[in-house]
Parts: sequence; C-alpha cells; structure tokens
Amino acid sequence: MASSALQLLGFVISLAGIAATVASVIMVEWRKESQGKHRIYEGLWMTCSGTVDRWVCEPHQTVLKLSNEIQATRAVMLVSIFFSAVAVIVSSVGMKCTHFMDSMPDSKSKTALSGGILFMISGLLAIIITSWYVQMIVHNFNEAHRLQSKEFGHAVFVSWFGGFLTLMGGIFLSCMRCCGTRSSDSISSNQLLPSTKPKGNYV
Repeated sequence: MASSALQLLGFVISLAGIAATVASVIMVEWRKESQGKHRIYEGLWMTCSGTVDRWVCEPHQTVLKLSNEIQATRAVMLVSIFFSAVAVIVSSVGMKCTHFMDSMPDSKSKTALSGGILFMISGLLAIIITSWYVQMIVHNFNEAHRLQSKEFGHAVFVSWFGGFLTLMGGIFLSCMRCCGTRSSDSISSNQLLPSTKPKGNYV
C-alpha cells in the first residue's frame, strides 16, 4: 500500500513537471533585451517588444531566420514533451493503483518502470537543453557590446524547474520497481528456507 502511494506521488510530481515544461515552452521570456524603457522579449515561438504601456507580439515567420539556440531548444523541448506524453500513458497502465494488466503483475511492474525511465529521459532533455541555451546566451553576452547584449529570462527557470520535477517523478516510479523486486526476492528466499523447528517426541 505504501509503495502504491509513493508510486502515485511520483506520477503526480511528473505531471507537475510536465505542466511547468509546457508553460515554459509557451512563455515568451526566454531571452530579453532592454534599451531604456523599450524592452524586447524573445520566445521559442514569438517575439514581443514595446514599453510598459504598449506591447506588440509577432510570431516567428520562418525557421531559417531563427538563431541556432532557439531552433535547437524548440526541437528538444518538443521531444521532451513527447516523451512525457508517452510516459503518462505507459505509467498509467503500469501503476499499482490502476487495474490494467492485473493478471500479469511482473509485466505491470516492468511497464511502470518503463514509464519512469521515459519521465527521467524527458526531464534530463529539458534540463540539458535549457542549460545549453543559458550557456549560449551568457557566451553571446560576454562577446557582444553591452548596450546590445541579451539576457535569459524567467522561462529558463520554469523550464529547469519542470525538468527537475519530471526527473524526480521518474526516479520515484523507477525506485518502486526496484524496491518491489527486492521485497519479493526476500519473501521468496524466506519461503525456501527449511524449517528449523524440532519435531516433538511422541510417546
């Protein structure tokens, strides 16, 4: 019962991570630039510019004009979300709190493990590509003129947070498989031990 609750906790944590990852992909403030009162925010899908009173947002018209870091980040983040979507389906089938594959407990446990691994891959992809994106922004910041330099925005932190939650949820799901295997092995070994009780003497 406790393992089922921890398994469900890992699944919920992963869902929270997916929500944060999707929110970061939609957010515009991946890269920001300030020139006095005028500000420019660049996201994976559109660019917004203006002042506090008025903003104008335009979607990216063509992929060829985008910078390499935006193209790579957009692609990897979408792959991460795809892995998360598959992990949700697989984990839902393999978790103990669902009734799928109840007649095949070993296969059900392995399915939950597969879902946990997919969650971990998804979280790692989001963390790695976001860290690379930040590194590219910092590198460009150090080389560019300070008046024309750009900095990373709040979407980066949301992406990191989402990737970390998804990774932790996947670890929870995978550990439940390991713990379940060890406990079942312990039970089997105890059953195989011969009884050491002395036989009673009968008169």
